[in-house]
Amino acid sequence: MKRLVVFCGSSLGFNEIYKNAAIELGNYFVKENIELVYGGGKIGMMGILSDTILEKNGKVIGVIPKLLEKEEVVHTGVEEMIVCKKMSERKVIMSKLVDGYLTLPGGFGTLDELFEALTLNQLQVEQKPVGLLNVNGFFDALLLQIDTMIKEGYIKPENKNLLLIDTTVEGLMQQMHQYKAPKKGTVIQKIVK
Repeated sequence: MKRLVVFCGSSLGFNEIYKNAAIELGNYFVKENIELVYGGGKIGMMGILSDTILEKNGKVIGVIPKLLEKEEVVHTGVEEMIVCKKMSERKVIMSKLVDGYLTLPGGFGTLDELFEALTLNQLQVEQKPVGLLNVNGFFDALLLQIDTMIKEGYIKPENKNLLLIDTTVEGLMQQMHQYKAPKKGTVIQKIVK
């Protein structure tokens, strides 16, 4: 994996542990020569992550919709900033640029992007690793909801394996490097039956 998109919040949250996780991930990217693709912001988790990488001369690509391209949001220090028309177009551009997806704590937008990546993998439109860094148990309730969706018959149990989960950067990145996508057709056939 040479280039990953990271979905994360435009806020920092209330606990310093989330900021520290973004810094740790940024340092890992630089150390392993992984390029970051992200939402293009200079604020919140996005800003901390991109600043960490830029300060060490790592490669950062921002993708931001025109409606968010405001002076207080857009990161002017990112050399490669792709400005698109719509939020939906942003996701397509990001998808074409990366080898995988990684999610840090965030809000509605972060969850939207995570679940779109998972859905693309479930439908086998893509076969890229999708990782979730569960810092401080941030995603515990979400993971319980996924288990409920499995129990109630809305998600196939094997599709939960499309989401790689760890509490550490090192552990999650190891899983992402070792990820092997399900064979083409197996997931869709199970859905149709």
